[in-house]
This record gives sequence, C-alpha cells and structure tokens, in this order.
Amino acid sequence: MSGVLQNGPDGRSVLSYPGGGRVCSIHVLWQRFSSYNGGGMNGTSKMMDFLEEPLPGVGTYEDFNTIDWVREKSRDRDRHREITSRSKESTWALIHSVSDAFSGWLLMLLIGLLAGSLAGLIDISAHWMTDLKEGVCLAGFWFNHEHCCWKSNITFTDRDKCPEWKSWSQLMIGHGEGAFAYILNYFMYVIWALLFSLLAVLLVKGFAPYACGSGIPEIKTILSGFIIRGYLGKWTLIIKTITLVLAVSSGLSLGKEGPLVHVACCCGNILCHLFTKYRKNEAKRREVLSAAAAAGVSVAFGAPIGGVLFSLEEVSYYFPLKTLWRSFFAALVAAFTLRSINPFGNSRLVLFYVEFHMPWHLLELIPFILLGIFGGLWGAFFIRSNIAWCRRRKTTKLGKYPVLEVFVVTAITAILAFPNEYTRMSTSELISELFNDCGILDSSKLCEYVNDFNSTKGDDLPDRAAGQGVYTAMWQLALALIMKVFITIFTFGMKVPSGLFIPSMAVGAIAGRLLGVGMEQLAFYHHDWVIFSGWCSQGADCITPGLYAMVGAAACLGGVTRMTVSLVVIMFELTGGLEYIVPLMAAAMTSKWVADAIGREGIYDAHIRLNGYPFLEAKEEFSHKTLAMDVMRPRRNDPPLTVITQDSMTVEDVEAIINETTYSGYPVVVSRESQRLVGFVLRRDLIISIENARKKQDGIVSTSIIYFTDHSPPLPPSSPSMLKLRSILDLSPFTVTDQTPMEIVVDIFRKLGLRQCLVTHNGKLLGIITKKDVLKHIAQLANQDPDSILFN
Repeated sequence: MSGVLQNGPDGRSVLSYPGGGRVCSIHVLWQRFSSYNGGGMNGTSKMMDFLEEPLPGVGTYEDFNTIDWVREKSRDRDRHREITSRSKESTWALIHSVSDAFSGWLLMLLIGLLAGSLAGLIDISAHWMTDLKEGVCLAGFWFNHEHCCWKSNITFTDRDKCPEWKSWSQLMIGHGEGAFAYILNYFMYVIWALLFSLLAVLLVKGFAPYACGSGIPEIKTILSGFIIRGYLGKWTLIIKTITLVLAVSSGLSLGKEGPLVHVACCCGNILCHLFTKYRKNEAKRREVLSAAAAAGVSVAFGAPIGGVLFSLEEVSYYFPLKTLWRSFFAALVAAFTLRSINPFGNSRLVLFYVEFHMPWHLLELIPFILLGIFGGLWGAFFIRSNIAWCRRRKTTKLGKYPVLEVFVVTAITAILAFPNEYTRMSTSELISELFNDCGILDSSKLCEYVNDFNSTKGDDLPDRAAGQGVYTAMWQLALALIMKVFITIFTFGMKVPSGLFIPSMAVGAIAGRLLGVGMEQLAFYHHDWVIFSGWCSQGADCITPGLYAMVGAAACLGGVTRMTVSLVVIMFELTGGLEYIVPLMAAAMTSKWVADAIGREGIYDAHIRLNGYPFLEAKEEFSHKTLAMDVMRPRRNDPPLTVITQDSMTVEDVEAIINETTYSGYPVVVSRESQRLVGFVLRRDLIISIENARKKQDGIVSTSIIYFTDHSPPLPPSSPSMLKLRSILDLSPFTVTDQTPMEIVVDIFRKLGLRQCLVTHNGKLLGIITKKDVLKHIAQLANQDPDSILFN
C-alpha cells in the first residue's frame, strides 16, 4: 500500500537545507482546502465552502493507514481561524468560541474521572478474586481476606486466622490441617486459576481480539499517526476491563499497569466523540490520547508526574506544550478519583507504597550498580527470548490455539506457584512484602531475625543475625526468581490482557532483596571490615534490604522498557523518598547502558517491529549516505509511476486506475508527456467523490471528463457533463529532488509526520517515497527483513 504526495505548481515557498554538500529543496505551500465546487456536479458554477459542507467521508482515512499530520494540523488551524473571526460578530459566536477553547479541559476532566473510576473498580475486583482462589468470607462473599478480618477481635499474631475467613478445605471438610486439606486447597487454587484465565481468553477471542496484550506497542503506533479501527473502541474497553481483572486474578505472571494505559486511552478515544473538534481531527485526537496515557500510568502507580513523563518519554510522538499541561491535569484528576475510591483501604493509590527513613551510604552505590547490571542483562535476555517465542507463535500452528496455550501456561503457573508462598500470593503483594522494611511487629518470614531488644532504639531496629525464617525465605525467593524469570517469557503476548511492569519489578525486587539481606548479614558479621568501618558500627541499622528490592525493581523495569527519567520519578512517587533518587538513577542508567549494549530495542519497540507496524523511531539516528533516488519507487525496470492527468482523463479511466492498484493516493500531473506536478489526490477521496457525483448529479457518466483545474477544459458541446474535483486536490504536497540525502528525507518524515513525499528532477515528477519505503530502507540497512513492514 502506498500513497502519493506532490508539489504545488507555482508561487510556492522554497526552504533550502544544506546537507551532505548538496542543497535539498523542499517546496511547501500551506494551502487550505478552500472551496468545494459543486459546479462540475450539477452543471452550475456555484461554489460551496468545502469546510462548511464537505462530502461525508472526504478527508478521512482507511483502516491500517497513516494520517497526514500536515493536512490535519492545517485543517485545525483553518477551523480555529474561522471560529475566532466569527466570535467578533455576535454574542452567541463568542460563547461558542469560549466553549471551544474550554472543551479540551472538560475532556481531560472526564477522562481523569472515568480512568480513575475504572482503575478503582479493577483494583477492588482483582484483589477480591485473587483471594477467592484460597477461600471465602462468611461475613460476606464480596469481602477479600483483609477486609473480611478487619472487624475480628483477634490478637496480632493470629491475624491471618480470623474466624470469618474460611479456606476451601475448612468449608468442605471442616478443617484446614493435614495432607488432604492441603491437596484440596491446592486443587481449588488450580481450578479457580484455570477458570479465570479461560474465561478471559474466551471473552477476548469472542468479543474483542484487540483487548489482548499490554496495548502499549499499539498505542505508540497509533500516537505516531497510524489508524487501527476498533483498537480504542467501546467493546475493547469493556472486554479489556473485565478480562484484565480475570487475568490478574488467575495468578499468571502479568500485571495490570500496562493494560491500564490502554484502558485510559480507550476512555479518551470514546469521550473524544462528544466534541466535534476532536471527533473530526485525527491529529487533535492523538493529543488527547497522549494525555489519556499519562492518566493511565497515574492510576496504575499512583504517580501523576511519572505518568506525564512516561507519556512524554515512552509513548507520545507529538507532544506540544499544551498537551503537557492537559496531561498533567488529566493525571491529577485520575489520581484524585482513585484516591477518593481508596481501593486498598489504606489511603494509598497502590498496594506496595513504602516509606524508608534510613539514609544510604556512598559505598552502597556498588551493589546498586550491580543490580543495574543484573536488570540490563535480564531485560536484554527477556526481550530476545520473548520476541523469539512470539515469532514462533505467529509463524507456527501454535498461534491457531490461543485458548489451549493460555490453559497450559496457567496450569503450569498455578501448579508451580501454590507450594511456594511467595509465588502463591499476588505479584503486587509480593512486591509489597519485598519492599517492606522490617519492624518489631512484622511476622513475615523475611523479618524472622534473632532479636536483641536491649539494643533497640525507638522504632529503628539494628542489623541483626538472620533467623531460620529468613534462611527459609531466601531459598523460597530464589526459586520464585527462577520461576518468574522463565514463566514471564511465555506469558507476555498471550491472548489475554498482560502487562509487563509488575512481573519485571517482581524479578528485580526478588534479586534486590536477596542481595540486600546478603549485604545486611555481611555488615552484621563483619562490621570491622574496611568497607564497613566508619559508617556501620555494631548495633547500628546500616543496611535496608527493602531499599535494595526497590532499586532492583527499577533496574529490571528499566532494562526491559529502557525508561529512565519517568521510571525514576514513578519509583520516587511510589516510595515518597527523595533521598533515594541517586540510587534509583544509578541503577536505571546502568541497566539501560547494559541492555542497549546487547540490543538497542526496548520490549515495546521490539513488538512494534515484530507486528510490522509503520513506526518511525524518533530516537534513532540515520547515518547512511544514500539518496532519495535510491529509495523512491518506481525503481529501474519497474512499471512507470501511476499518475492522473489534470484535465484529460474520464471517470472510467480513473476508476480503472483505482481498481487496478492498491495505492493510497495518486500524483496529478499536467500531462503524461510533461510530467509536471500539479498536486496529489487521495484514493479514498476520489472514490467517495465519484460515487457521490454518480448518485446525486445528472449527466455524470463513465465518459465524463474529470478535471482538477480552476476552469473546465474546452470540449465539444455534445460531450457529457464534466466533474470538477479541484476541492479534493492537495496543491501543496512535499517534494524533494532525487539528489536529496536520505538522512534529510528521514528527518522530514519524522518531524512532519508525512505519509509520503514526491521526488522530482528539474521540476518533473520522478517517483514517490512512502513511509513504508523509508522503514524498509532502514530495515535493509540494519540487515533486517524489509518485508516485515506490513502496513503503510
């Protein structure tokens, strides 16, 4: 599929760029789609304003095509100018102008409210259904384990044994002790997990195939200007919300944080339809989606500022200052809404919020950097393994059996997870446990130290010798780490909603906690070593293992996604500790450097390339010395470029071209002999205009002449009515000369969001370069398969 764009004939402004010793001329004529002429359609010369009375469908795009950013922005400017000029005419027009300006903020408010409400609903439902696998609350089946035991008058040490909460073995056979009770609980755990995951995959397969995965690769592609109809629709939103709860509750190694970005973007896209200026302009809609992505991360992590930076750093293609402010407002409203719902009952927005008070020492940067290296290695390993598995899924029979794949992976996960308490609990609870700094009243195995209460000062506990519980927890965590590392490879990419943030953080948090406990014991037993002397005396609280878990989580998440600034801010907002920014920055940068040294792509970019989406990465430099003529089509020995002449082709001729080719648009030239460029016309606009003329206009037949000029060509009186289509002609396409260096062409495509660019030589049309051609050329130079780019 390819489109065509061309150069205005006369009076065009020329911007000259010196590049590679040559001068590249780019002819840009910013013209509005000024007047829609109905004259050729009804035999009169009556002129209608194309903006006021456009044909339905003209100026819209086909599915799996790229939008024309230049045209969309130009149309929005025209619309804004018109509203501003009319606002001086009457009070009603002034009110309309004010409401138009305010509509963006109102839309952000609605997105924040809806995204926050849905996130709260998902959190509460997932928490309840996760606990349902282990038992049920007699006081009310809708209570999860924690809420069920709030009213119980039991001692602190027995708080997990409240009488209102019954395990499945207690309900069925009356007691929870012994081998049979254990096997029964094990069986019920696996059955519930399989039920939840099967329900999720069947709903996705039956009602909304786009609801699977995390959605972030597709959202990045959509924000770059690609059209995937239905991906952000109402059915996708409903099914993704329901199946996300089911998938998380099933115990699969996935998180809800990535899919929450998709859910928020669905909210943004649906609410856009309430406002004409966003409904009818694809570029404006993408500004809203950028803000919605920020709101999604805001409610996923309780990090409004991190959400804005995530949208800016990771997903957005075009992010003007106005979008920054609106993203901040949407993220704020979403976080406030979630805080009002209070899904976890602790006034926090996430399950694993922690607060550390102990300062860190400069020498601890060494283990923090080691965690960064581990995060980078894990990220690179995960990306390569997961992409290899997903490619196998796409190219073999495995992809034909999504339900069976989900069933098998869930069964393996549940069977391996139940015996180990650290894999049996939800991943968010696991991260919360690993981040936790042990206090006097903590009964977790991770906090079973040999206590010497004589040395306790206030709330701070000194470094202590590890007890039996800590050693048991260490080997259980080591087994959990191995399981999470491998099972996540097969889970991410299945036909259920699956986020990668939480599993990646869990891997890093486990590794960090193991290292932190190791450092703590080293400091306790060898406080007289040179590395500890001077800052870690006997009986002091020197090492905080929970901090190591937090740094490890950031390192692994950074290694997989290659986030840096937004990652550090999200982790800082999660923990509320400004003093830990330096360790987080050190780990995040180290993991990015290590992962980049092994492979340049993050997981989302790798999935974009795997799916063949036309995403032109703005961060990559193009350093090859090729020219526009090396990339343009037609190549040597190819058929000549398909063109339409400005005033000599009939309706039948144009319809034949449309039927015989699959291009997105066609250059319009003066004549086939001269090949002088007049403009560019979109295929979709041509089809709609011709169909409309045949239906509504007398005298339009197959032999009617189509003309794109201001005045009709001279024809004999007996000839049929002519069809004037100048209104759908783009008179200001981008052109470059055949000697333009490709690095400049790539830069133009990136910065202006072009679909295509026409190539000329001495003012004559030579060929065309589409976004797909640019991507194929880059893939070829990188020794990748150019045919992997499937869409234009």
